[in-house]
Amino acid sequence: MKKLLALLLTLTMVVSMAACAKKEDPATNNPSSNNDNSSNKATATTAPTAAPKKVTLNVTTTYAGNDGNAQNYQDAVANWEKTTGNKVNDSSSTSDETFKARVLTDFETGSEPDVLFFFNGVDSNAFVQAGKVVSIDEIRQSYPDYASNMKDGMLGASPVDGKNYSVPVNGYWEGMFVNKEVCKAAGVQIPDANTTWDQFLETCQKIKDAGYAPIAVSLATVPHYWFEFSIYNFLSPSTHNVLPKNTTDTQGQAWVNGLNDIKMLYEKGYFPENTLTGTDDETVQLFIDNKAAFLIDGSWKVGGIEGLTSDIDNFTVTYVPGKGDRKTTDIIGGLSSGYFISKKAWEDPDKRAAAVDFITFMTSDELVSNFAQVSATALKNGPTVDESTLSSLAKDGLKYVKGATGMASAVEDQVPRECRVPVFDGMPNLVTGKADISEAIQSVLDLIAAQ
Repeated sequence: MKKLLALLLTLTMVVSMAACAKKEDPATNNPSSNNDNSSNKATATTAPTAAPKKVTLNVTTTYAGNDGNAQNYQDAVANWEKTTGNKVNDSSSTSDETFKARVLTDFETGSEPDVLFFFNGVDSNAFVQAGKVVSIDEIRQSYPDYASNMKDGMLGASPVDGKNYSVPVNGYWEGMFVNKEVCKAAGVQIPDANTTWDQFLETCQKIKDAGYAPIAVSLATVPHYWFEFSIYNFLSPSTHNVLPKNTTDTQGQAWVNGLNDIKMLYEKGYFPENTLTGTDDETVQLFIDNKAAFLIDGSWKVGGIEGLTSDIDNFTVTYVPGKGDRKTTDIIGGLSSGYFISKKAWEDPDKRAAAVDFITFMTSDELVSNFAQVSATALKNGPTVDESTLSSLAKDGLKYVKGATGMASAVEDQVPRECRVPVFDGMPNLVTGKADISEAIQSVLDLIAAQ
């Protein structure tokens, strides 16, 4: 009888242990383990042992306003919420200097989001240095397959320590969008891969003479696209990303000459009348409404233009005319943003699992391909794009990238936000002659040196 009781006790313990082991199987606690909305998706293989509580994640991204992926983002968030039962408290906003300042202030005051889609260059230095976001290496200690569908070398390492903190979605290119109707009405040819800077100026004059604004831009809020290409025109793909030491070296002179070209464009009247005071949305609308011919912006603007017009065939994208060592077909592009997990969310066991799952979902092969369309990605398998579903503008974007002879990333990404103020915030004063261009650039360089 004693032997029988001992045997029964042993069997009971074995069954109990087996039940516990089954309960602690991490695969059963992965909120999206049964989600088949993505392909080659990384899974959280070491999720917490207990079924995670339903949580609300505070999320901030740049998928808002005229961003072409704003609706894709909202649809994806709704899908994730439905699949997991978790909620997203979204505070996404258009990417401008105000947005960047708000994000940095949130981190400084302890109000940072749980998940952040933000720039992985110097703009994120402050909260990386403060240890307020978690590196991918640390995340992988608990979730080995995190971002495993991405090429590590393209994740966008932080300038602070060379570590990867963010998982990118869509990369970018910058180019010149064209309103065909305005060009036709002004009797000018659409600039192409062979158009020089001098020819472009002649075209702008003809457009102005015909009663249209040649270039749609708000120097008050988004001067950085013209800042990049104007400087690029005095450099090359291999030198564009070298920061000046002062205004008298080769790089510094390129910056001075580039900003003087922007001043020249302003003085010739090639910008809209409200360029010094209008918002980006207002000047973009001039372009959409057939009142302006050209608009320099990023690949994300393809979707934005598609959402603003019913006549997408009236728009195309081409190269920004170049001069000097920069070929017209040398473009600006790269992978400059990604999803971060804040330290605060990581230290919350429930939010940790949800944040990992949210980013894993948002960076699946399928969603990245959907977001990227005509732009770059870090996917190991590459994006899958059905060209038959693309608009004529999106197809022109693919041709634009394919025809590029060189690429440099945006040099502004190497300049901390607070250091850009003398030039970016001061652009209206620079083009009107109220502030000296060389002095403003030197102020930027002095601020960088003091970091």
